[in-house]
Amino acid sequence: MARDDRFSAENPTLPSSNPVQPGRRRFLKASGLAAAATAISPVAFAASPEPHSGAGTVTDSKPMWPLDAVNLLQGSQSTPVFSHGNTLPIATAPFGMAHWTIQTQANTPWMFQPWARRTQGFRCTHQLSPWLDDYGHAVFMPFRGNVHADASPRASSYIPEDAVLTPYSLQLFLLRYRAKVELVPTERCCVLSADFEAPDPADTDQTIGLILDVPATSSPITAHKEQKRVQFTSTASSGGTPDNFATYYVVEFAEPWDSFEVQPHSDRQKKEQQVAVVKFKSGTRLEARIGTSFISFEQALFNLREEVGERSQSAVKEATEKHWSEMLERIEIEGATAEQQRTFYSCLYRTLLFPRTFHEPVPGGKGMHHYSAFTGKISPGVMYADHGYWDVYRAWYPLMSIVFPEKLSEILQAWVNALNEGGWFPQFPAPGYRACMSGSLIDSLFADAIVKGIGSFDREVVFAGLKKHATMPGDPDKGYGRVGVEKYMKLHYVPADQIEQSVAETADAAYGDFCIAQIAKILGKSEDYSTFMERAAYWRNVYDTGVGFFRGKNADGSWLSPFDSFTWGSPYEEGSAWQHRWDAPHAVKDLFEALGGKAAAVDALEKMVTLPPIFHVGVYGGEIHEMSEMAAVPFGQYAHSNQPSHHMLYLFAEVGRPDRTQFWVRRTLNELYSPDSFAGDEDTGSMAAWYILSSLGFYQVCPGVPEYTIGAPLFPQATVHLPGGKTLKVRAEGNSADTVYVEKVSLNGEARTGRKLSHREIAAGGTLLFRMTAQAPKTS
Repeated sequence: MARDDRFSAENPTLPSSNPVQPGRRRFLKASGLAAAATAISPVAFAASPEPHSGAGTVTDSKPMWPLDAVNLLQGSQSTPVFSHGNTLPIATAPFGMAHWTIQTQANTPWMFQPWARRTQGFRCTHQLSPWLDDYGHAVFMPFRGNVHADASPRASSYIPEDAVLTPYSLQLFLLRYRAKVELVPTERCCVLSADFEAPDPADTDQTIGLILDVPATSSPITAHKEQKRVQFTSTASSGGTPDNFATYYVVEFAEPWDSFEVQPHSDRQKKEQQVAVVKFKSGTRLEARIGTSFISFEQALFNLREEVGERSQSAVKEATEKHWSEMLERIEIEGATAEQQRTFYSCLYRTLLFPRTFHEPVPGGKGMHHYSAFTGKISPGVMYADHGYWDVYRAWYPLMSIVFPEKLSEILQAWVNALNEGGWFPQFPAPGYRACMSGSLIDSLFADAIVKGIGSFDREVVFAGLKKHATMPGDPDKGYGRVGVEKYMKLHYVPADQIEQSVAETADAAYGDFCIAQIAKILGKSEDYSTFMERAAYWRNVYDTGVGFFRGKNADGSWLSPFDSFTWGSPYEEGSAWQHRWDAPHAVKDLFEALGGKAAAVDALEKMVTLPPIFHVGVYGGEIHEMSEMAAVPFGQYAHSNQPSHHMLYLFAEVGRPDRTQFWVRRTLNELYSPDSFAGDEDTGSMAAWYILSSLGFYQVCPGVPEYTIGAPLFPQATVHLPGGKTLKVRAEGNSADTVYVEKVSLNGEARTGRKLSHREIAAGGTLLFRMTAQAPKTS
């Protein structure tokens, strides 16, 4: 995902006369085309059954326990050429440091496919997206008999439909080894068990054991038989880590083993790969307790003692299950169908996986410390990782500000710690500095929190850090600083003939400047406020009123020509002029005027959702998956499959047509989300958060302005449990599949005639009442 990558999984060579090549999710330059090619296996393109979710089209509204409604497989049925979410079935604690999944295919970021019927083991993964690949991972596979330890030879078939996959437990039956295996996670550790059927007396080899597959390590796997302990490091990394990075693993067995060996790895390509085999001559149960750390073996062992200790696997399972229940029950929905309940709570589960906890408890002391992926040193305090601000600023952070503001405060402190450690705010912490996507959207995170009064971080330090990347050149290719900031300050836009994604970079910078201005205003920095508010209007410099779209502009002031509104890439990012038409969320009224007024804006929005999903591949040279996903659904040029479109349907309400917002949002909720899939890459809770907010009946068009645009609830009633014992009840009287429109809205009995709700009103709790109707009310 280096900033100047010129490849795609679908088309490795992109001949183009344009001097500036496209910017997209650039996993391939770092990870190699071979990884994506491996993922496009014959299995992936075979006729595949529906994933084993247990979700159907049941229309009854019998209440489900939120945790029972979660489908871990939602979004996992994806390939490099078409995404239904590009997710993994993950068992962990909420915001867990160690994620555990099932590996069905090695040597590819698409490590799990729900239709595959063989597994190579349980994988500890830190992957946030296949486009960024994994780091610090390892695979653990129970077995019986004499088996080669490599991934493919050791694989066992299992029946996917019989698997029991929950956030707190992964249970499979390995048909080859006749064993029920279960992995129970904690925040940083797990308990792995295998219960084997009684062996056939005729079997010549009745040993049982565990394979430890380490893709890369800087030191040998070591065994300590007296302690019944094996330890190793995984130094695997696809980027974003210092040279001394490692994940430390400690594996403790319930019984002493009979043999330990490191086997030759016949299919390995690097000498750093190691595979160890731990064998037990007899018995029918194997249990291993696995601790992980980014700091040291000693820390991994301490984490294991703290989180698992002497407790049984069932006791550990009960504790993690309780943790998940408490988090998921913060929002209760009523009157929803079984499918809607499964969709809602599967989405809520997705919002509680990232960012990843990266801090660990101090042994023998108080507080937390962490390995800094920004310096390679051990530093005090909290840290989180694996959150792409470009994806999540639009819906995930606003959702957290309502439901989990206490967790949001801690996460924001982690980003301040990253600034203090590395000298710059990260552009895309994964887990350290990583160059990915456009803009410096961390501006939005802090502005939104500050205007809402959330967080105890040092606001002066935050302002200085944001101002630094907005006014000084960093090193964007290394993951910090704005792209083209010097050109932006000189020309008041990013030139298309010199810098790729120039429209996206200009628009994101202008929005970022608006956010910085809001912080300056609160801090009483009037001169900075005026400066950044002036810069917030720079989006106008790449908006061509003659064509009614954002458009690339060259350094000499001429427009990039020829102009084709359907051509993807070049000055745009993962889209065309249509997907970037509303790229000024802080200035939508000005955008409406630039288009010719409210009537023209409504017409432009209607065209967006009703035009054919035409796309021209442009400098990409071939069809990328975002194009395919947009074209696969009947929403015209509205590409809900990618985050830049997510605020657009609410612009109908902003321009005076709330009925069109209500109609199209309801269609999106019903048609583009299901218990099994998303419309495109889910991206660490971003797509799921849109569903949660929109189904509650409101959405924040412009983070940094503490207000929400009113939509329409999806369910007859929802209760949000707020901090301090307060609740927000959202009721939709007369709600049904046919009553899409809102006739009246009231908050705590007072009629609302406007289109907005303030954050203060929502955070205070109360009753938000919608009266639904089948007929669109007349608009003035």
